[in-house]
Amino acid sequence: MSDTIQTVTVLSKTTWTPNLFSFTVTRPDSFKFTAGQFVRLGVNPSRLKYHQHQDTQESEHAPDEDVFRAYSIVSSPFDEVLEFFSIVIPDGAFTSQLQHLQVGDELLLNTMPFGFLTLARYQQPLPKDLWLLATGTGLAPFLSMLQDLQTWQDYGHIVLAYSARTADELAYVDKIKQLQDDFGLLVDNPARLIFVPIVTREPVDGALGARLPKLLLEGTLQQQAGIALEIDSAHVMVCGNPEMVDDTKEALKTLGLVMNRRGEGNIAVENYW
Repeated sequence: MSDTIQTVTVLSKTTWTPNLFSFTVTRPDSFKFTAGQFVRLGVNPSRLKYHQHQDTQESEHAPDEDVFRAYSIVSSPFDEVLEFFSIVIPDGAFTSQLQHLQVGDELLLNTMPFGFLTLARYQQPLPKDLWLLATGTGLAPFLSMLQDLQTWQDYGHIVLAYSARTADELAYVDKIKQLQDDFGLLVDNPARLIFVPIVTREPVDGALGARLPKLLLEGTLQQQAGIALEIDSAHVMVCGNPEMVDDTKEALKTLGLVMNRRGEGNIAVENYW
């Protein structure tokens, strides 16, 4: 086994819907990451308790084969455990195994973090507004950022727009509503968090009902947030399914924002699947 691969143990699991779940694992003492980064998690069916009762011939992978996938980290860089947010992909070599996790199961963690969807990519001085636009499990890196006190110190407003197909798929809502108290109160002059839930396939009171690109181009998202999306005052981060990321990026460009390169510009995106 590589020196960068370590074994971690599942500590807890939360099922949000039949296709969405979160889980926590032990954190190796030497493992460090920046809020917004992702890691590669590995699963080996032979390490999972449920596998003892499965017919291994049903899988295209050998029962002792390690399968790795990229996962953004939900937890703070300072937490003692690591948390991840996962979708179940039918017949997926990884999540079809991972969805059956039980406390005590073992996973593999590549301790080399990846990704540049971090606030460090922006040069000083920072604008006053941070816009975090997510669909589904793309929420994960933003939750990590919002559990880092530096984020609350660096901005005046933080808009978290989180889109899901149904109300049940809006995970972590209670946690989001606690962030201002749990982290904002720990710094002087903290940012004000503005949470904008979006549900696209059913009407939900208090939630917007269209895709993020449409809401941006029509100005509905900005109106709901109560602040303008201005070129000289906003950083915008986008994470989610590839189609949303591409369409939202183009919508932001239409509004006059530009991609962040070498520390300059507004828009940063992450797409690792």
